[in-house]
Amino acid sequence: MTRHDQERALRRALTRAAGASSDFDLNRDVALPPDRKLRAAGVLVAFQEGAEGLDLILTKRSSRLKHHPGQIAFPGGKVDPGDADETAAALREAQEEVGLDPAAVEVLGTLPPHETVTGFTVTPVLAMVRAPFTPVPEPGEVDEVFSVPLAHVTDPARFSVQWRRWRGQRRLYYTVPFGPYYIWGATARMLRGLAERMT
Repeated sequence: MTRHDQERALRRALTRAAGASSDFDLNRDVALPPDRKLRAAGVLVAFQEGAEGLDLILTKRSSRLKHHPGQIAFPGGKVDPGDADETAAALREAQEEVGLDPAAVEVLGTLPPHETVTGFTVTPVLAMVRAPFTPVPEPGEVDEVFSVPLAHVTDPARFSVQWRRWRGQRRLYYTVPFGPYYIWGATARMLRGLAERMT
C-alpha cells in the first residue's frame, strides 16, 4: 500500500462508526462508579512520511516522571484552561513534548474518546505532518521520540492480549510490540481501535 493509499485509508477510518473505548474493555468484571469525574485530554496520533509508507510518531516517557515512567505514549496531555478543545491540547502538548510545530500539522479528525485507569477521557487526534520534522524531546518529560510503520500498528494480527496484577486484581490489556519498544495499555488500545476501523 502506497503512502497515498494509507492516508486515504486513515481518512476512511474516521468515517466509520465506533463507540468509545477504555482501559477496562478487556476487564468486564470491573464496576466503574457512574458518578466518576474524568478529566479531558487530547493525544496526537501523527503520521509522517517514512522509508516505506507512513510512520507513526511515538514517545518514550521520561523514566523520572511520577506517572507512567518509561511507557510508550502519543504526544499529548490534559486540556488546559487556555485550550479551545482536545485537538488544541494535543497540538500544544506535541509542540512542548517533541518540538512539533502546529503549523506543520494537518488534522484529519478525531477518534472516539478513550477512558484511562488514571481518570482521563482521552481524544485521539489523527493528523499528518506535512513538513520536515526533527524531534526535540523535552528532557523533563520525554526520553526518546521514535517512529513505527503505520502498517505495523494497524495490523490486528500484531496485537496480543497480556495481563499483570494491578491493585490486587488481574488486569488484561492489549500490546503491539515493535523492536525494543513495548507498546501497551491505553496507547495500544487506541491503536487497536484504529486498526479495527481500517480493516
